[in-house]
Amino acid sequence: MFALTSLFYQPQHSNLAISAHFTTFSKGNYDYACFQPSSETVEDDYRHKQTSRIQGVVRFPSVRKKMVEKYVREAPMIRGPKFLNTLRSHTVWEHTPVKLFCTVEGYPTPILKWYKDGVIIDLSSMKYIVQDNVGIHSLEIPKCETDDTAQYTAVAANIHGQVSSQASVIVKTLWWEYHGLGLHECFPMLPEIKYTKINITFLETFGSAFGTEGDTITLSATMAISPNIANLQPEAQWFRDDTRLSDSKWVKIESGRGSTKLTLPHLNKDDEGFYTLRMVTKGGDHSCFFVHGPPPMPGAPGAPMDIKIHDANRDYVIVSWKPPNTTTEGPIIGYFVDRCETGTENWVQCNDSPIKICKYPVSGLFEGHSYYFRVRAINSHGVSKPSRISDPIAALDPTEFERLHAIKLGGKLDVVTYQEEVEGDKLPGTPSKLHASETDRTYVVLSWKSAPYHGRAPVWYYIEKCLAGTAAWQRVSTQVPVRSPRYAVFDLAEGKEYLFRVLAANMYGTSEASEPTEPIQTHELRGVPSAPGQVVATRETDTSVVIQWAEPKEPNDLIGYYIDVCVKGSKDWGSANHKPHKSNKFVVQGLTTGETYSFRVQAINELGLSDESQESAPITVKAALKTPSAPYDIALLACDGKSMVLNWKRPVHSGGSPVTDYYINKRRHGEHTWREVNIPPIKERLFKVEHLTAGAVYEFMVYGGSLAGLGAPSGLSKPFHCNTWTMPEPGPPYDLTFCEIRDDSVVAEWKAPVYTGASPITGYFVDFAKKGSDEWHCSNETRAVTGLEVGESYVFRVRAVNTDGAGKPSFTSDPVVAKAVEGTEMTCTVDEESGDIVLSFESCQITESSRFVWKKFYKEITDFSKGIVIKTEGKIPKCLIFKHPDKEDVGCFSVAVTNTDGVSASHEIHAEVLEKMLAKSYGIRHPVIPLKTQLAYKILERGRMRFWLQAEHISSAVTYKFFANNMELSPNNPNHAGHDVETGIIEFVLDHFTEDSEGTFTVQIEDGKARGQSSLVLIGNDFKVALADAEYQRSEYIRVKEGPHFSQFLSVHVGDDCSVTLICKVDNLKKETVLHWYKDDVEITPEGPVDLTSGVCKLPISLVNCSYRHTHYTEHSVSVCICTSKHAFSCFCSTGSSAAELGIHCTATGIQLHCHMKYYTEEMKIHWLHTDSKLSHSEKVHIGGTPCMATMEIIEPTEKDKGLYQMQIIDTEKTYTRTIDLSGDGKSDNRGTVLGGLPDVVTIMEKKTLSLTCTVCGDPKPQVTWFKNGAEVYPDDQYLVSLESGKFASLTIKGVSLDDSGRYTMTVQNKFGGESVDIVVSIYKHGDTIPPAKPTLTPKTIIPFDI
Repeated sequence: MFALTSLFYQPQHSNLAISAHFTTFSKGNYDYACFQPSSETVEDDYRHKQTSRIQGVVRFPSVRKKMVEKYVREAPMIRGPKFLNTLRSHTVWEHTPVKLFCTVEGYPTPILKWYKDGVIIDLSSMKYIVQDNVGIHSLEIPKCETDDTAQYTAVAANIHGQVSSQASVIVKTLWWEYHGLGLHECFPMLPEIKYTKINITFLETFGSAFGTEGDTITLSATMAISPNIANLQPEAQWFRDDTRLSDSKWVKIESGRGSTKLTLPHLNKDDEGFYTLRMVTKGGDHSCFFVHGPPPMPGAPGAPMDIKIHDANRDYVIVSWKPPNTTTEGPIIGYFVDRCETGTENWVQCNDSPIKICKYPVSGLFEGHSYYFRVRAINSHGVSKPSRISDPIAALDPTEFERLHAIKLGGKLDVVTYQEEVEGDKLPGTPSKLHASETDRTYVVLSWKSAPYHGRAPVWYYIEKCLAGTAAWQRVSTQVPVRSPRYAVFDLAEGKEYLFRVLAANMYGTSEASEPTEPIQTHELRGVPSAPGQVVATRETDTSVVIQWAEPKEPNDLIGYYIDVCVKGSKDWGSANHKPHKSNKFVVQGLTTGETYSFRVQAINELGLSDESQESAPITVKAALKTPSAPYDIALLACDGKSMVLNWKRPVHSGGSPVTDYYINKRRHGEHTWREVNIPPIKERLFKVEHLTAGAVYEFMVYGGSLAGLGAPSGLSKPFHCNTWTMPEPGPPYDLTFCEIRDDSVVAEWKAPVYTGASPITGYFVDFAKKGSDEWHCSNETRAVTGLEVGESYVFRVRAVNTDGAGKPSFTSDPVVAKAVEGTEMTCTVDEESGDIVLSFESCQITESSRFVWKKFYKEITDFSKGIVIKTEGKIPKCLIFKHPDKEDVGCFSVAVTNTDGVSASHEIHAEVLEKMLAKSYGIRHPVIPLKTQLAYKILERGRMRFWLQAEHISSAVTYKFFANNMELSPNNPNHAGHDVETGIIEFVLDHFTEDSEGTFTVQIEDGKARGQSSLVLIGNDFKVALADAEYQRSEYIRVKEGPHFSQFLSVHVGDDCSVTLICKVDNLKKETVLHWYKDDVEITPEGPVDLTSGVCKLPISLVNCSYRHTHYTEHSVSVCICTSKHAFSCFCSTGSSAAELGIHCTATGIQLHCHMKYYTEEMKIHWLHTDSKLSHSEKVHIGGTPCMATMEIIEPTEKDKGLYQMQIIDTEKTYTRTIDLSGDGKSDNRGTVLGGLPDVVTIMEKKTLSLTCTVCGDPKPQVTWFKNGAEVYPDDQYLVSLESGKFASLTIKGVSLDDSGRYTMTVQNKFGGESVDIVVSIYKHGDTIPPAKPTLTPKTIIPFDI
């Protein structure tokens, strides 16, 4: 028997040239031979075939013109690769060889690659033989199998471009049917196969998953297979929305023994859907599900999806797609369609302007070439990512295989050729059955049946159209001859009716026209669908909700729906799906448990999205309610002969809502009829069943009910005898529960027995045993059971005890594992904001129905009248807050979380700890603003008084008030008040400081809850000094600002001729200013005219022996005098030499350098220098002095102010210099200083111990001396003076009395200088009112070092 692979028929030659190789092999009792043509035969036949076809077609002028146009278009590719002979399709039998040939030319020599269904062929598999013989390429499959049926593509490429050729190989398997043989004639019948039943149990499954475009996601499942037979494994089948998946570029499936995995290597919206895994056995299948929803790109629209190719033909295809969701983006303007030839990466845009519908006909394709297609969406923000590329599609005649014809050559060989190539010359017949297989807005796809044809010449078709109601037939222009009985007519008008007819033609002429079609109307643009109807959301799981809606009234070719989701109270709508959903029911996955959402739906068709539906009613994500499970362990607690008291355990599973109702049924033992005990529901798990018969035996059954309905009934109780209990021992306790489960202990709780026996209950025994053991151990009479083994399961029971002994045990508890549960620590802290004492507990095992039960001494807290509050966070009470804590809050507090695995904790508050927390709470509720400096003052110009202090820190919301002798001072003009948040300084400027201002100045500060106060006492000498300074500054201001004043005071100038001249300079002169000179209070008249233009006044004198005074008069007058006697002159000239060394004094605003001298006036020439730079008076540097001292103050010094300072005193004959080093490395930094710790005022009750402690520093270590009212304090039995480590100085006074009141001074000094501070100590008697503290300004006094 022989099987034919392929033969080529040459109709223009009389001889049949066949060159072939035969290969024989044996199988069973049959021999097989395979026939294979030689490459020379194939090449010659291809060349002749191509020439013959071209010659046959170009006989017609119109066809010849189109062929010329085609080659003109391809002229630019003349240097690129070109197929001289293209691939030819083959139909072969199974297990026979096949060989594909093609001839390619180009320069440089093209490189050719082979593809199978768009995937490059793996030549390393040894299944394929590829040859290249000087441009003639071949692909051979020596032994074809059924899976070799595919489309094969040859892609040739060089630097100038690339081309492809495609052919189909069809492998047939039922060769015996072709020869009329039955299956039983070829193979012996096999006995019936009995399959082994395989049981599959999924061990690990997959749930909902989410990803973004471009990500990789993997779904996997493991299973137990029984029996696990190596060669009989179940088949893993993966489905997406009921469509089976297979290995491809976008899907990778791996399956092994007991596991299977699906990998999506590059996520796209097309991957979104409902995934099912089905393990196929002869016994059934198993499924798991997955929902995936990658969000679109922000701004630009998401990529279109579900690209499909319709009506592929020789030169055109129709591409359709589904639009993306645009919930979070702007509306889509249109789409671009791109194409790419298989084997290349050159994408070409098919349409110049965006198209608005989701379907587009792509024309201008090359016959035999394969293409990929993709689509991009565009909106006002930009262009989307491209969609996933389509499957490769070839531009081929779909009826090509139908026209193949096999001819018997004799023996068992066939020749396969086209039907028209073997039949005689004749005109074609008239086509028939013309109809429209597809209709759209602008095109119609026509199909017809070809008439029987007996001619040799090729046949093509002409299509004609006309509008309905007219006879104006027009021939449809086609770029290539229509060879197949199917063609799409484009560029039609919307909503119009057309008639169509077809004519067949060949080189001998044209047939009659077919019967016209019935009027075919193109579709009109009907718009987008109407909005969907009412949307209803229902609960499903803890993370999902089921959405249902009514279909739109006007679907308009509906494609599907998009569902949007929004959190209640927000306007941020998001997409729940990114792929159109076809049905009107959808499960929204990935929601947050406990969150409330609203939903809406949009319908979609080819034109876009409909309006949004109405929003659904808000729904909270919870698991759907279910009926509770059955109660269990019905116990008899007491019986009086007429009634029984029953108790039972609550259902293990509540079904999502609390079990609030119980119903009891009863029956006598041995009967079958149940009777209801209660009609109204029972709210508690304790009930007294009355109206029973004494001595009878009863059985009971309990139902639990919730919002979801009535649950399953409990099991039958034990038979209970209705006999009066008379035993002296107590009855059984009930409701045994556990808390504070640890690795080796557990705390048991229960309720007291209903039946107490003949005497009161005195205690309890707690028994425990390992699960499954009958060996009970008695713990003790306390609640805590210790000595347990970690990880072991135990059961417990409780017995009540009275004077007559131990009573009946309680029902045995459910097993409890001795293992600590996470989240069992309770903390007790003081809230830093409110000062409340807070017991906090965090649990990681909280369910929706969990409840926190707070207890004190293991009794639930129900009295909240004393300021105890249970705080709720996220609907869960997690804190027990003591709003008004006191000493009665000592005790053991515990908390238990219901509906968990025994999550609980306890904390005992001891008296000592509570006392500390109460003190901290008081400090938080009554905070004090810490102050860096107490209230101080400074005299400003015009004699204004500035009161100021500096706090550690203040906020912008700080408020303050200033008082003078308990009278509030107004901050309005002319006064002023202000503060600086950065520095913490608060100030008040008093414009008029007079004799009436003597007394106490106080500032009260309030910053949030914090408060502060500071006072300054200005009485007696302190007030007089301040008042004098203020009056001086006021007079100076008047003198300088309002009248003439001396900018340079009188000075003596001695000329070269020994002439003496008194010189001064006056500012603020006016026309009416008058100049007067006095000598010993006697006015003198200067010689010559007086020129006041420049303000310089000169008085030449001949004898220096008197004092002169110079006075200017205007509205105000000023005068200056100078002593010019011989003795006085010498004193004046020696003023610089009498200057002492520079000293340092710390002020409230900075550092003051001063120099004492016998006489100082401002007219003396004194210069201050810092590192050789001259200083002048400014806001940063204040230069001044008193009659016996020159000063220079540095305001708020910084690091830049360190260095060497000089003061130069210039006399008429000599310059005197005084220096001091403030570089930080000299003596001033090493002097003894007080760092802090001492108060300004101390008030203490007599007979107490007073300790004054502070920190000091200095190098070398300073010496500390204490003084009381100016007298040094020496250590004795009452006074204890100490200096520890040279840093910590203290003065301790034991048993203080009224005599110990006074001003205490501490001096800290070493060889470089030091400081002294004052402390006022006030003693009061026991029982007296604490005197108010009246602190006075006691700044540190600097003790200069010895030079």
